Amino acid sequence: MFRCRGGHYVATFAVDEVRVLRKVASEVVGLLTDGFDHSDPVVGRLFPDVYADDAASSAEFRRYTEGDLKTAKIDQAGAILAALPDEQGGEVRLDAEAAEAWLRALNDARLAMGVRLGVKEGTDLGAELDEAVAADPASTRVFQLSVYAYLGYLQESLLNALLD
Repeated sequence: MFRCRGGHYVATFAVDEVRVLRKVASEVVGLLTDGFDHSDPVVGRLFPDVYADDAASSAEFRRYTEGDLKTAKIDQAGAILAALPDEQGGEVRLDAEAAEAWLRALNDARLAMGVRLGVKEGTDLGAELDEAVAADPASTRVFQLSVYAYLGYLQESLLNALLD
């Protein structure tokens, strides 16, 4: 998907891909603004405790760093929104800085979706998707697992382009 051309990282997206990416990036922004709740497991995954055995030190660290980290995550999701074509398909051209922001935003989106979907480190995504399709091919879970897999593919594609 992504290719390095003339110092930019370029990919062409279909209309449906643009819509999905726009929705995912917007949901991340919403989670980090209106829906920001420390009791939400997704927020816990995106902002993990720095000191697992010391809640007080983690809270103190969070007090000084969370605002900047949250702003950075919102800006990274915004980089996706800014680079996408309007409601039609088209080409996306990223410079190195925007590509890095996309990678971080895609990672945040996958982490958030992974928590909601119950995806763990050892989860066989193909088997999960097959099981969901067998249960109900039109289910929300099938769509969400497909989006999760697509984001992983997109992230890998961009990373490979950056490494080439």
